[in-house]
Amino acid sequence: MAAYELVPDEPPMIKKVLRLWADREGLDLILTNGGTGLAPRDRTPEATRELLDREVPGLAELMRLVGLRKTPMAALSRGVAGVRGRTLILNLPGSPKGARESLEAVLPVLPHALSLVTGKPWKEGHHE
Repeated sequence: MAAYELVPDEPPMIKKVLRLWADREGLDLILTNGGTGLAPRDRTPEATRELLDREVPGLAELMRLVGLRKTPMAALSRGVAGVRGRTLILNLPGSPKGARESLEAVLPVLPHALSLVTGKPWKEGHHE
């Protein structure tokens, strides 16, 4: 299943969608986009962190590290990564370029991470 929803920068709304997709829909992976900066309304990491069973700081660190190779502004991203139940949640930056680069940074480890989180075997190119 794939889903997309535009959610206002309001922690209760963000948490509602994350709970729905992780708990009820049982999605393997949730990617958020935006709300990871320093603006007062950027609250996605806080909303996400409240729902996580476990953080996976290495994924967020990897996204920032790769981003720093392109721009020093990547240091301002506060995105988190973690697990809720059997769902992996990643906060991506709001800019299309930053989101793409962040996702590309974790793609090499994503199949293995998803296999560990979901307990399902993952093979490159498809999920069994």
